[in-house]
Amino acid sequence: MRLGYSKHILRQRHAVASLGGAALREWLAPAPDGAQAPPPLPGPELSEQVPPPAASLVRDYLLHVGGDPDAYRGVLPPHLFLHWSLPLAARTLRGLPYGLLRIVNAGCRIQVAAPLDAGAPLTVRAQLEGVADDGRRVALHQRVVTGTDQHPHAMIADLYTVIPSGGGANRARTERAAALRRAERQIPDGAREIARWSLPRGAGLAFAALTGDFNPVHWVRPYARALGFSGTILHGFATLARAWEGLARARFAGAIDRLRVVDVRFLRPLLLPAEVGLYLWGSQFFVAGAAGARPYLAGSFEEAP
Repeated sequence: MRLGYSKHILRQRHAVASLGGAALREWLAPAPDGAQAPPPLPGPELSEQVPPPAASLVRDYLLHVGGDPDAYRGVLPPHLFLHWSLPLAARTLRGLPYGLLRIVNAGCRIQVAAPLDAGAPLTVRAQLEGVADDGRRVALHQRVVTGTDQHPHAMIADLYTVIPSGGGANRARTERAAALRRAERQIPDGAREIARWSLPRGAGLAFAALTGDFNPVHWVRPYARALGFSGTILHGFATLARAWEGLARARFAGAIDRLRVVDVRFLRPLLLPAEVGLYLWGSQFFVAGAAGARPYLAGSFEEAP
């Protein structure tokens, strides 16, 4: 991690407190006894107003994910939403009878209706929309709405996560097998590479310092190995952010307001360090090690009219 990023860790105290509180509650709670009734849905809508991210954090974040800070003068990058919404989103899952420490990001859909003023307080609303338990894993759907006084629904993010049954290495093997099944399809013939990145071993810790997502699987190698991975894995949202900026640069000549909807699925773990490319095929895009390889991320986009 760049030494300069460490200065942002204190700004993530609310996210760290949320994650730490979830870990403590799960450790102290008794194990579920038998099948659990699903919670009433949708869950209650939680809301809070948060200050805008510090300008220095936004700049460092954009440089880290390959964005151009000058292109975002006066507005926030939509894919930074994890930084201001993670604590509230975590609260929507409180009380669920599942092992939330084993949660895995499966994908998200981001809709941008209006730019977010970089200097305005943000109103964040979060709600648990869906829970589906098929006996092998629990699939969760959360919705996070971010707005300002001028644009109350500036951005809507639908988050999709799964909680595999079992724990430790069994959980990792189960999820990796499911990911491989989802990723059986290779990148389509004719997809062209529009960006390439070299991701160092410390990329997970750097992204955690910039967003607040300090899940140790992304930066503590012994923890990742205990879960069955051979090393730390990159955040799915870090891959998304790089893909978003790569699309803006190569597809829209750097225009940051052309992407209106971005829908992605995280297909398999991206082990660090790594070298990967961004591949474009029509309105679909993929992140993979090479053309024809199984992708780590697959997504689609809709552009502004």
